Amino acid sequence: MSTLFEAQAPRPLADRLRPGSLDEVVGQAHLLLPEAPIGRMVASGRLASIVLWGPPGSGKTTIARLLAHCSNLEFEPLSAVFSGVADLRKIFEAARKRREMGAGTLLFIDEIHRFNRAQQDGFLPYVEDGTVILVGATTENPSFELNAALLSRCQVLVLNRLDDGALEELLGRAEDGEGRTVPVEADARISLRAMADGDGRYLLNMAEVLFALPAEPLLDSQALAEVVQRRVPVYDKHQEGHFNLISALHKSLRGSDTDAALYWFARMIVGGEDPRYIARRLVRFAVEDVGLADPDALVQSLAAWQAYERLGSPEGELALVQCVIFLATAPKSNAGNKAASAALAVARETGSLMPPKHILNAPTDLMKDLGYGADYVYDHDTKDGFSGQYYFPEDMERRQLYRPGGRGFEREITKRLAYWNKLRQGKADKGT
Repeated sequence: MSTLFEAQAPRPLADRLRPGSLDEVVGQAHLLLPEAPIGRMVASGRLASIVLWGPPGSGKTTIARLLAHCSNLEFEPLSAVFSGVADLRKIFEAARKRREMGAGTLLFIDEIHRFNRAQQDGFLPYVEDGTVILVGATTENPSFELNAALLSRCQVLVLNRLDDGALEELLGRAEDGEGRTVPVEADARISLRAMADGDGRYLLNMAEVLFALPAEPLLDSQALAEVVQRRVPVYDKHQEGHFNLISALHKSLRGSDTDAALYWFARMIVGGEDPRYIARRLVRFAVEDVGLADPDALVQSLAAWQAYERLGSPEGELALVQCVIFLATAPKSNAGNKAASAALAVARETGSLMPPKHILNAPTDLMKDLGYGADYVYDHDTKDGFSGQYYFPEDMERRQLYRPGGRGFEREITKRLAYWNKLRQGKADKGT
């Protein structure tokens, strides 16, 4: 319960505008409508333990508070950043006593992924026996950060990043509450929403700064940028955002969408990604997805990496941009990748079959007596520079492992393979 002095203390705009009911929460209708997961729980009066996974400012804490209110549960908030085992024990003991009196407890743990595995295991008995209804909030992928045992007892619900319409609705509510509009021009209003980057709380914090300004003159986009700071993009170089964006870059390259590839490259750079990590992925892409459709792809990607190492940022990043463009516009083939997988599968299947003796060296007399190197034909001494000899193990049928595609340089490789196969067949027909 707040004191008289606390009630009189100034409260941030975002706190003053906190929704009073679930139907006032914006941007999360897929969870809150009557037929949606949370809507069904509330309607049935049977609240289950859940994990709310979503970006900052999407309403996780607000939803937890409202769930406790509409379910007549005691709301016990806890931050995993500032709390430990002792704090949990106090809450569990209070919840146990409350339960004996016929009342329930909603334990809300913000940043639940910050608790270690042992601490997460400590929740399980109290969640299982109903001492608490657990609502965890996290900005990180729960499948990476939370115990499997805990996840099996909680339903994971994904909150959306607030879209432009939801942000405009929040801005309108702020203006209604203040009795005035934010002093910005129409284009700057669009920029204001873009600067929030899907974070409703951040949008309201910026609006609060703007409400402190005179109603005139209206700010244009440039003046707005000078008054409020753009939100730093959400990007953790060691967590899911890192893997999501590099996946988006790789798949855009594979799909030959140059502009999308450049966009995801730029998103990673703006987010503070190490350009060397991107350079390594570009080399991987060159051999994995371009391959021999354009052998220069590997040359270009290695050269770009080397150029970055020598130039550093930001000039060296231009070499990576050039490489992104080259790879996106190059013909694509994963035939080499498939050939490698096929060769490994056959190698595992055939075990320890020996090479045919005629292609083995015979450095000792004993090896010569055993037939090592006997009847080997030196290809360069033949008319076509091709002997057509058998190079697979003697007890193994010939396999075609590499099947080039019909794009780029692999068209030429297809012709070469056909030529060698024709000569090989001719030698076989003649019995040589």
